[in-house]
Amino acid sequence: MENLTYYVALLLMVIIGIIVIKKVAGCLFKSIFTLILIALMVAIWWFFLREGATPPKL
Repeated sequence: MENLTYYVALLLMVIIGIIVIKKVAGCLFKSIFTLILIALMVAIWWFFLREGATPPKL
């Protein structure tokens, strides 16, 4: 009976761990995506919109 308690506790910890990892990973991906968009907006401003800027030659 004691072993069954350990298995149930382990199963609960694994399930809770998976839920927490999914939430943290989702938040992490959103943060990275937001930082990429901010960097892209800064690059567009730097190369095209600031006063006296010349577009890069392709």
